[in-house]
Amino acid sequence: MSDFIPPAKPIIGDEERAAVDRVMRSGMIAQGPEVATFEQEFSAHFVPGRPSVAVNSGTAGLHLGLLAAGVGAGDEVIVPSFTFAATGNSVALTGGTPVFVDIEPDTFSLDPEAVAAAITPKTKGILPVHLYGHPARMRELEKLAAERGVALYEDAAQAHGASLDGRPVGSFGEFAMFSLYPTKNMTSGEGGMVTTATDEIARRVKLLRNQGMERQYENEVIGFNARMTDIHAAIGRVQLTKVGAWTKTRQENAAFLDANLQGVIVPPVADGAVHVYHQYTIRVPEDRDGFVAALKNEHSVGAGVYYPIPNHRLPSLTQFAPGLDLPETERAAREVVSLPVHPSLSQDDLERIVAAVNTVAGAGA
Repeated sequence: MSDFIPPAKPIIGDEERAAVDRVMRSGMIAQGPEVATFEQEFSAHFVPGRPSVAVNSGTAGLHLGLLAAGVGAGDEVIVPSFTFAATGNSVALTGGTPVFVDIEPDTFSLDPEAVAAAITPKTKGILPVHLYGHPARMRELEKLAAERGVALYEDAAQAHGASLDGRPVGSFGEFAMFSLYPTKNMTSGEGGMVTTATDEIARRVKLLRNQGMERQYENEVIGFNARMTDIHAAIGRVQLTKVGAWTKTRQENAAFLDANLQGVIVPPVADGAVHVYHQYTIRVPEDRDGFVAALKNEHSVGAGVYYPIPNHRLPSLTQFAPGLDLPETERAAREVVSLPVHPSLSQDDLERIVAAVNTVAGAGA
């Protein structure tokens, strides 16, 4: 049997190892000059003109970003149910209420009409997710937020470098969070980055990540220990020099699959959108789980299912969504399959993926 093709794969090279060794020799291990430089370089690369604040995980970035934006007890934040649980969890951790609404089927992100219907006097903000690397419906959501007097935030965990109408994700909301988990389009080993619309929100995130203090022992607010280490920042700085080429390869791999897959629904790209393909997510309307098993067991091709259980049906979050009916969310959860497009794939790998998908899809026809 051929070697297994994993659905996702971290890429760590000699440059990252050398950067870690450099930091270890320096003796400055905790948050220090590497973190500060990484923040500046991240902003320049992805969201020019906006400050960035490094934290120890994407979830911490969402949590602290929401707190810094003023979300707290009694506030509602509108979120998709079709995403990783960290989005809803982060709202709940502020003491606020995540309000789950349905997605629209092409971008897998918040349906603006559903959002409009869910706004109440308690709504503090709207938190779309740029899922799988495709920008959310930000034209409509930005206009809606302005008209209804609510804030707009961004979960850009999977969307490094994505854009809409030439405008990068991370530049629409009061804050945005980018994840730096190992399988994201770039990594720091573990970590997150919060980009903010104002220096004041950035300062609040910095306070919250460091026990509420800007100067040692002068604690201004009750905070957390959510700092990034210089070791992680050094890895992230190297990855910043590579992510552009990796993104181009992901897009080329996705284009090859678009042109050659048969019997499945390939991911559409909205007009004006740049998709960075954190995941290349197709739809398999019939027997998705059997399709995934056949790819793995018969063809040694890995595929991911992100996300099989919508947030509003998770035991941890059902308290916020009693009796909720989200038909597009439920349909996506039944149908989605993410195929490998990561930059380490060879042309032979891509051809194997196409042959496997077409064979399995044909067999199920």
